[in-house]
Amino acid sequence: MNDQPAGVRPKFEVRARHTGSTITVYQAYHPGTGRSAARHGRFPSSWSRERMTWIKPSFLWMMYRCGWGGKKDQETVLAVEISREGFVWALRNACLSHHVPVLHGDATAWKRELRQAPARVQWDPERDLRLNPQPYRSLQLGLAGEAAARYADEWIVGIEDVTPLATEIHALVREGELDRAAGLLPEERPYPLDDDVLARLRA
Repeated sequence: MNDQPAGVRPKFEVRARHTGSTITVYQAYHPGTGRSAARHGRFPSSWSRERMTWIKPSFLWMMYRCGWGGKKDQETVLAVEISREGFVWALRNACLSHHVPVLHGDATAWKRELRQAPARVQWDPERDLRLNPQPYRSLQLGLAGEAAARYADEWIVGIEDVTPLATEIHALVREGELDRAAGLLPEERPYPLDDDVLARLRA
C-alpha cells in the first residue's frame, strides 16, 4: 500500500489497461513486423527472442517513444494483451536497470544480478498528451532470454494494431482538442500488485 495523500499519484505505480486475467502493453515496430503480428496474433519468425524487447503499459509513454508512430521502424503501434501471470513473473524475475546501493549493495553484486535476470525494470517520467514529462514515473519492462521467449510463445493473448488510434489522437492534440483527445485514450488504472513485487524495483 502507499501512503500518498488523496488525489496525489504515487511516483512509482504501474497503471495499465487490464482485465481480471490480462494486462495490455505497447510496442512499436516496422510495418513488416507489426502488421504481421497483428494479423496473426503472434510475432513472425523473424522476431528475435535473443534481443531485449521493451514493453510499456503506458500508451502515452509509447507515443513519446515512437513519436506517435512517426519514427523510423516504429510506424506500427501494437497493443499486446498478455496474461497477468506472465507479467508478474517478469516483475518477480526482474532487476532494476540502474544500481541502487540500498537495494543491491555494491555495484558488483548489482551487475551480477543484472546479467542473470531475464527481465529488467526502469522508470521514466510519464508523459501527458503533449508528451511533456510528468512528476510521476512510468514502468518500462525489458525482456530477454527466457522472459522474451515466454512473452512471445506463452503470454500473448491478442495483438491489436492501434496505429489508427494513435494517429487520430495525435491529430486532435495538434488541433488543440485536448479534451477530445483525452476521451480516446485507453483507460489505464492502477494495476494491483503485492507490495513485495515492486519493493526491490522502486528507486
